[in-house]
Amino acid sequence: MVPIVAKIIGLFAVFILTSNLASNYINLVLNRGELLKLANRLLIKDLKELYSTAANQHAIFEFSRDTEAALASIEESSVKNLQGQHSAAFGVRADGSLLFWVSGSGRPERFPDDEALQTMVTRHGDGVDEGKLRFVLDGSRYFSIYKYNEKWNVFLVRAEEETEFYAESSSIFMRVSLIIAAMTFVCLFIGIVLIRRILRFVTRFTDELMRMQTDQNLALIDLTGAPNDDITYLGASFNTLSSTINNLLRIFKRFVTQDIAQKAYIEHSIKLEGTTRELTILFTDIKGFTYMTETLGNDIIDVLNLHYDRAIKHIHEQDGIVGSIIGDALLAIFGTMPNGKNKSAEALEAAIRIQDVAATLRQAMLEKSERLIQDHGDLTPLEKKVLKAVLVEVGVGLDGGEVFYGNIGSYERMTNTVIGDNVNSSSRLEGLTRIYGVPIICSEFIKNEAAGMGFRFVELDLVQVKGKLEGKRIFWPIPLASLDETLTAKLDAYEAGLAPYYAGDWNAARLAWKDCELPMMDEFNRRLDGEKPSDWNGIWAMRTK
Repeated sequence: MVPIVAKIIGLFAVFILTSNLASNYINLVLNRGELLKLANRLLIKDLKELYSTAANQHAIFEFSRDTEAALASIEESSVKNLQGQHSAAFGVRADGSLLFWVSGSGRPERFPDDEALQTMVTRHGDGVDEGKLRFVLDGSRYFSIYKYNEKWNVFLVRAEEETEFYAESSSIFMRVSLIIAAMTFVCLFIGIVLIRRILRFVTRFTDELMRMQTDQNLALIDLTGAPNDDITYLGASFNTLSSTINNLLRIFKRFVTQDIAQKAYIEHSIKLEGTTRELTILFTDIKGFTYMTETLGNDIIDVLNLHYDRAIKHIHEQDGIVGSIIGDALLAIFGTMPNGKNKSAEALEAAIRIQDVAATLRQAMLEKSERLIQDHGDLTPLEKKVLKAVLVEVGVGLDGGEVFYGNIGSYERMTNTVIGDNVNSSSRLEGLTRIYGVPIICSEFIKNEAAGMGFRFVELDLVQVKGKLEGKRIFWPIPLASLDETLTAKLDAYEAGLAPYYAGDWNAARLAWKDCELPMMDEFNRRLDGEKPSDWNGIWAMRTK
């Protein structure tokens, strides 16, 4: 938004500069016209002298037959009338060859402007032996007066280079323009000071309103020292309205996603509509929630709020939105905010931080239990049960792809939701974290999109989750910063055993995994100790969600 002070000053600046510079330019054009008339009269005078000298020298030439001496006398006589570096006096024949040449610039081999030469020749053929002429020499434009001399059979020309001739007037124009600009800016500075003084509270009100619009948070305008006028009255009226709406806006933003709040703020409405979009879905669930509920009772709300308060902040920091919270489960969506970032990488970063939140909460609870043990000697059975309940562990599943994202319901009650096969898949992948013993499991879509973004994707298995007919590769994403040589070696050994495992050579797989100590090996050892399916194709069919 352009401040009103800037508009007023800008408008006056344009008018003042335009009018003054236009006047200066008109003055320049008129003066140049007069200068050109004066120059033509001077050129005519010089040309007459040149013509007379040429005639006299021709008479001498007829007597002495000394061409060089005659032309030297003509040139010597012409030099005194040349004032500029590029002023010129010369004689040119009809074929373009030069009889003589007097100028501060170098002598050309022949007259270079054939069009101008043809003009003089044509006029001479029509009986016109003198006149004005413009021609181009070495890229510069000249104006001149010429007259045909029959004795020497040449066109005598007296010329001035336009740029050089107008240089002084152009310099004067620039100096006057600079003076005009300087005076204008001085006046504008004074005007700015005066107008800003008069409209100082308009600027304050505007700044406050712009800040509120950016923050999407209504506040009160500071009216301290404001004069008793209609602008102050508008500010006071706004403050009354702001205090009422602000509370409603804060409540609204807590119950809808960030993108919906922004859209409502911009469009002033929320419609029942949706689109198919490529999004990344994060599903997280608290493990052992039934035990936590039975043990903690109503206090489970405090534990959930403590966990969600920090987890949701990390989701929002990565430009994700919280689609829904159902007890111990949370659904987050990435890719709805127009930030141009890698949505899968953002979702992975949020998943890592959610795990950090749970780990920090567990550590705090363990430290508190240790203090109790130090004070009382040991925990009571009930305290041990409560401690187990508050050691929050979460699983995170991530998948992405084409889903429906929008608002459903009615205009009386609606909700923002995401619907699609990949949404269900993220929930199924979260459930697999309990089976494989890893904190986060993602799909191949996430792996491909977030490749090169600071993660190692360890292929866990090729599974057919319950409710699906096809196998799906699943991965354990690990930040590269958390890898060391020991863990890297274990992961390499694990991935090396996958090929024989998929191929059905379970003995080779068992040998490759002999010394592999990773969380998922409990599940694979259980499979290898059992009977291999007769129709084994490398895909493990899950019987539970």
